[in-house]
This record gives sequence, C-alpha cells and structure tokens, in this order.
Amino acid sequence: MLSDEVSPDPGALFSAFHLTGRNSVIAAVSGGGDSLALLFLLHDYLQRLPDAPSLIAVTIDHALRSESAAESAAVGRMAAAAGIPHRVLRWEGPKPATGVPAAARQARLSLLARAAEGAGTDLVLTGHTADDQAETLAMRLERGEGRGAAGMAPATLYDGRIWFARPLLEVRREALRVFLRARGISWMDDPTNRDTRFERARKRQEIDEDSIARLVNKARDTAQAREDAGRKAAALIGEAVLRPAPGLLRLRLAEFRGAEQEVAVYALRILLAVAGGTPHLPDLARARGILDQADGDGFRTSLSRAVIATKSGYLFLHRETRNLPEVPLTDAFVWDGRYRMNVHSQQEDLVVAAFGSENAREHEISDIDAPRGLVRSALAAEPAIWRDRHCVGLATECGLGEARPVAGLWAQLLPCFDLAAAHAIAQLLAGEPPPASPWRGHKGTVR
Repeated sequence: MLSDEVSPDPGALFSAFHLTGRNSVIAAVSGGGDSLALLFLLHDYLQRLPDAPSLIAVTIDHALRSESAAESAAVGRMAAAAGIPHRVLRWEGPKPATGVPAAARQARLSLLARAAEGAGTDLVLTGHTADDQAETLAMRLERGEGRGAAGMAPATLYDGRIWFARPLLEVRREALRVFLRARGISWMDDPTNRDTRFERARKRQEIDEDSIARLVNKARDTAQAREDAGRKAAALIGEAVLRPAPGLLRLRLAEFRGAEQEVAVYALRILLAVAGGTPHLPDLARARGILDQADGDGFRTSLSRAVIATKSGYLFLHRETRNLPEVPLTDAFVWDGRYRMNVHSQQEDLVVAAFGSENAREHEISDIDAPRGLVRSALAAEPAIWRDRHCVGLATECGLGEARPVAGLWAQLLPCFDLAAAHAIAQLLAGEPPPASPWRGHKGTVR
C-alpha cells in the first residue's frame, strides 16, 4: 500500500478495527495534511457503519509558536463544517530549554489520553504515515540495530488504559495529499518540520524514495521477528517461572538452559527489568553472561537494580534495597516501576516507601517455597504505607490504597509487538492484564 499516487480506501484502512459498539473514538488532528486526511477518511468510513461511534477531533496546542492558537481554531472550523465535534487542549506551563520534541510528545500523549477518558473511549487514532515510519527508523538505526528497528507500532497502549493506533503506517504522505486535493481540503505545514535543528527534519530531507520503501520493509520484518521472539519468551516464562512471594521471581535454570539461547536470554532480560522496575531491558551481553555463569548454590550478582542468586537449581530475582523512592500517596502513580498505586481516600500524611529490612525480618511468612532469606530480602523492597515515619503496613495489605503489580518496561508505553510477553508477565505477577487491542476479534495476543 506504499503507492503515493492512489487515494487511500477508508475501508482498507479502518475495517480491521473494532469500532462498532464503542461510544466514541478520538482522532488527533494537528492541521497538517496527514492528520486532516486521517480525520476525513475516518469520517467517511464511520458514516458507512450502522452502529458507528461518535468521532471527536482533538487538537493539541503545544503553545510553542505564536500561530498555534489560530491554527487550532482553523482546525475547529474545518471539523465544524463537516459536523465533527472538535476540542482544543493546550500544553500549559513552562517549556523545556532542551529536548523539546520529546517533552512535547509526552505532553501530547497525556492530553490526548485525558481527552479519550473524558469522551468515554480507550481509542485514539493518529496520522503517522509510511514516511514517518521511515524517518523514525532512519533515526533509530543511527543508534544501532535492535528491537527499536521495528519502528513505530501499529498500536501502543498508553498508561495501561488508552490505545494509540496508527492506521496510516502503510500509506505514503503524498497519497494523503492526493485525497485532500481531490476533496478541496487545504492543510497547514508546521515550519518545525523543515527546521534542521531537529533530527527528524534533517532525516526527512535526507531520505529518498528508495530509502523509504527499504526502511518500511525493514521495520515490518523486524516487527514480525520481535513479535515472534515475544511469543517464545512468553511461553518460556509461563512454563519455567513462578512468583513464590511478593517481589521474588523463581526461574528453573534447567528449562532456561534447555531453551533456545536467544529466547532464554530475552526472557531473562524481561524478567530482570520486571524485578528491578526498570523501563528498559538490561544489557544483552551481561544478561547472557548471567545464564552462562549461574551454576550451583552461592552465585550472586546484580543487574538493572535486580539481585540475582542461585539456590537448588533455581535462579531467584528480586529488587535491590538501594535507591527506593518515597512518594506521597496523593494521586495515582507508578511506584518504583513495579506497582501502580491508586488512592482509596485522600490522606495527605501518607507516604509510599519501601517496607524495609527490619519490618521484613519481623513479618510473618509461611508456606512459601523459597529460601526465607531471599523472601525477606524481596519483602524489604516491597511498597509499604508510612505515616509520620511509622509503617502502617504493606501497601498490598493495609487497605489504604491499591497496589497492583506492573512491569515498568511497559507501564507507560506497551507496543503491540510485545503484547504476548506483557500478558505472560501480568499472569506471573497476578497483575492487571493488558486490555484487548482495538483490532476486530482480537483478544489480547499479537495479531
């Protein structure tokens, strides 16, 4: 579907999505050609459905240029002319001196998620194209090969609750302009897209037509390989890993050693990130070295904030007790990359902090199939509720808030490439499983 001469078919773009039965769907519209084409193509498609959700256009005003407010208003007028409700959300507050694109992207995700929740939906569609995919991959490949070479995912779960889907990833930017010109719709060009101070703008000017096709194909192939690796790692985790106590993971070394090496190393990297609460996978070579060296009782090391120890043919993982955060329990947040905290009642004097070694030594433990010393070490790093430096109890037990285990690796952004592995981890931790993706008939495994 990479032709830039044929206007896209709305049915081909959106029929795979489960839209009927949803109350509403959000289209993120900046006023550029890509997002306007998304809006009107989606509008055309929804008019054909007998039980279509309401379509809401949302524009994020980043307030980075003096023209942004007027441009947002212009989008509103175009949407109104087509009978489409439109909202503008503004990125308030001071802007960073450096890292503006990344900060703006984070603000945009947060604001769009807020708009989706307000509209009673879990689905936001964005206008990223094949050209955007090629630019993204060109930037990532300069930093090296790896999982990032899968490019942007067709859908990404934000904050465990809102799907951001990209239905135009196989469509060329010029094909969307063919559609807009045929409809007599004009669009706005953001000058930052040509500002070579920004990496994406530089890449946009560097890559040619042949490079776009090559990069999009590479992203597609790498994404498939990443999904396959995730499924295999998920199967190994399901077969060979248990959580015998809060914060403690137990891996059967024989099954990891008997598995395909790359699968075993990938599964171990996921588990280390989960145990340590880190947002990134640990170093590949060091993780491989752990599997090579972990033999017999007494092996002990650490990686990615996780302690690794062997005992009786098992590899045990738990969080280090260093650098654990203390956070006021005043709002929902992710604690230490391992627990999603929700407040049951507003009490300003409560703090979430580690349970601590002294409390862990005194805590009653029984019927746990794991060495008691490791159980208590893991327990010491678990979240507890504190008031005036006094421990009220473990956050999972005291009833003052809700603490649900999460994988920091995917707590904020879960690409659909990694759904199988994320489901395996949710089952292992007895946490909240990711919601089914927005594709029709899709129940949670990678399509």
